[in-house]
Amino acid sequence: MFGIEPIVWLKLIFVIVIFSLLFIIFGSVMRRWLKVEKKKRFSHNHVNDKHQEIDWTIRMIFIAFIILGSFINVTRDYTERIWFLESWYLLFGLTILSEAVRALMEWKYADNKKAYIFTMSRLVFGMILVISILRTNFFGMF
Repeated sequence: MFGIEPIVWLKLIFVIVIFSLLFIIFGSVMRRWLKVEKKKRFSHNHVNDKHQEIDWTIRMIFIAFIILGSFINVTRDYTERIWFLESWYLLFGLTILSEAVRALMEWKYADNKKAYIFTMSRLVFGMILVISILRTNFFGMF
């Protein structure tokens, strides 16, 4: 009667697998189309030292905002929370800003000038996927 139904976990795994497959397929198609080399997974591929410094500054600022936002919102009533200090909004903003800075640095300093197009297209595709999943309530699965 109360709690989470067992089928919810299966649905969640299904959505994560579909989301991951769509993202991987889109990335490989765009990479071939733009002739951009594949980078290592889960690594920080900074274009240069300036990019690394800017990226880590952005990360530290967002970590501070996440900690500060958690302390502020935990003391407030659930209905009175400040929405832009919620951690999921801040992580979404961190991803957008970090990838936008990466695209700018690739546009200015990278050897392959099409790399920034790949980064921006992947960012926009990911945003469209996440927003559509959240707005449609996981395409009606939940």
